[in-house]
Amino acid sequence: MASDASLPLLQVRGISKRYGSRVALREVSFDLWPGEVLAVVGESGSGKSTLLNAISARDKPDAGSVQYRTQDHGLQEVFLMTQAQQRLLARTDWGFVHQNPADGLRMDVSAGANVAERLMGLGARNYAHLRQTAAQWLDRVEIDTARIDDAPRTFSGGMRQRLQIARNLVTSPRLVFMDEPTSGLDVSVQARLLDLLRRLTHSMQLCAVIVTHDLAVARLLAHRMLVMQGGQVVEAGLTDQLLDDPQHPYTQLLVSSVLQP
Repeated sequence: MASDASLPLLQVRGISKRYGSRVALREVSFDLWPGEVLAVVGESGSGKSTLLNAISARDKPDAGSVQYRTQDHGLQEVFLMTQAQQRLLARTDWGFVHQNPADGLRMDVSAGANVAERLMGLGARNYAHLRQTAAQWLDRVEIDTARIDDAPRTFSGGMRQRLQIARNLVTSPRLVFMDEPTSGLDVSVQARLLDLLRRLTHSMQLCAVIVTHDLAVARLLAHRMLVMQGGQVVEAGLTDQLLDDPQHPYTQLLVSSVLQP
C-alpha cells in the first residue's frame, strides 16, 4: 500500500510515561504529516526527549499509541510490531540523529563504512557501489571525500554530526528523529549544520521531529511546534505564528527570554 500525502504519516495518541512518582509525559497527542518538520521545544526536564524516545520506539510508554503509516501495510501500531519489525523500520524508513554523534556512529570504523553499514544491513554487498554511495553522501553533507577512510574519532564535532546525518539518510527514510542536533557546537558550526538540515529536509521531502531548547533552531527548520512543560503540551501551532504571538504564559516566557538583551 503506497503512502498517501493526504494522510498523517505518524499518529500519536495519549502517550503517557511515569518514572516512579514523577510524571514524565501526560497524554501527549499529535499528528505528523508527510514532508512536515515538527519542533518539540521546552526547558530541560519538560519531557521533550522522553517524548522523542517514546514515539521512536526507543522507550515504551506506559499508555497511549504510536501509529506509523508504512509503505507496504498502511497504518501500523508501532508497539504491536515485533522487535525484528521495529529494528527493520529503524534502519530503513526511520532515522535517529543523536545529540552526541558518538552515540550514533561507530567511532573506530571508517567514515565510509559508517555510511555504508545501513545499506549492508539491507543486503547490499557490492563493494564498489557501497563505496561510491558513501562518497556521494559524504560530499552531500560537506565532508571531503578524501576523508572516506578516516575514523570519526579524527573528525571535529560538526563533522561527526554531519556524518551521523549521512549515515541516517543513506537509506532514504521518510521520518527522522533528531535530539538536540546542534547542541554543544560553536555558533558558526551550528549555522552551517542548520543550513544543511534545512536543505536536506526540503530536497528529500523529509518528515522530521526535532527536539530542541533553541527557538532559533525551531524557527529555521520547523513548520510547526509543540511547547512542552511538565510532561504536557501547553501550546501547539505554526512555528512563526506561535513565536510571534504566543498565547500560553509559559510560551510567552520562553520567547521573551530569547528576546531579552
